[in-house]
Amino acid sequence: MAVAAKRLLTTSKAISEAIAEEMERDPTVFVMGEDVGVYGGIFGATEGLLAKFGPDRVMDTPISETAFIGAAVGAAVSGMRPIAELMFVDFFGVCMDQIYNHMAKIHYESGGNVKVPMVLTTAIGGGYSDGAQHSQTLHGLFAHLPGMKVVLPSTPYDAKGLMISAIRDDNPVLYMFHKGIMGLGWMTPNPRATDDVPEEPYTVPIGVADVKREGGDVTIATVSLMVHRALDAAETLAGEGIQAEVLDLRSLVPLDRQAIVDSVHKTHRLLVVDEDYRSFGMSGEVITTAIEGAFDYLDAPPVRLAYPDVPIPYSRPLEHFCLPDAEKIATAARELVGR
Repeated sequence: MAVAAKRLLTTSKAISEAIAEEMERDPTVFVMGEDVGVYGGIFGATEGLLAKFGPDRVMDTPISETAFIGAAVGAAVSGMRPIAELMFVDFFGVCMDQIYNHMAKIHYESGGNVKVPMVLTTAIGGGYSDGAQHSQTLHGLFAHLPGMKVVLPSTPYDAKGLMISAIRDDNPVLYMFHKGIMGLGWMTPNPRATDDVPEEPYTVPIGVADVKREGGDVTIATVSLMVHRALDAAETLAGEGIQAEVLDLRSLVPLDRQAIVDSVHKTHRLLVVDEDYRSFGMSGEVITTAIEGAFDYLDAPPVRLAYPDVPIPYSRPLEHFCLPDAEKIATAARELVGR
């Protein structure tokens, strides 16, 4: 019997397909943001949508994040399901009042009577010499603020399923995609940024982690592009007899704490890898979760490998000196297991 060929999509195409399918299913879904229409989003997340749905549902906005994110919030509380794209997460500073004092708080402040079913998408991550104001991830910052879900896909399959879940969710969802996973030809090649993606709509549950590689010697917990770096490191470690389990958290809010505890029960060691800043962020929260839930199972203190607490350098050598990579992850894992 012939085996059906895989249907391969890049992450960017998987995201745009998810949005298109939801726009076809639900007329209240629409897209707005800078360059989301004619250009298709500078990272391809809305490619082809303007031609299919027209300018009434795919709206290029002026360069005023406060205005169009505020408009998206207003549309959401009025019964629509907007998807607003904040071009770079670093731009949050100019529209944080709309994001946190309105998008994230209206449901709570209304006593649960007003829903804000919107998706705020944004590009994260460095490695491209984009400088300190275009290269951050900042997922820890938003996860720290109550009132919105925070998701970070790492694969094309997860990207489509999480986007559909985010659009259908009655809560505001911050959907953060890393430039390095999008599979765009003009960026650094990433073989895992293209994968098999079903054509039919499907959901990936928000708040459920995924073991991307089984292992019994050390857990590597991470998100987004660092999942790819961890898988590269795990392949190297396997050749040395170290079996690393790669746990893709997929979302930070809600955080799948049980998956962290279960993996540490199995491996007895935890390495957290994070492209976000080291202090006061995801890495500390994951480690605390493991200590609170699996302290008696730990054979060594948990370790975190994260971006140092410095503004991201424009200089390519300096930036890559700061970024976690496969070699650094493998080294940290070896030290953790005592090799």
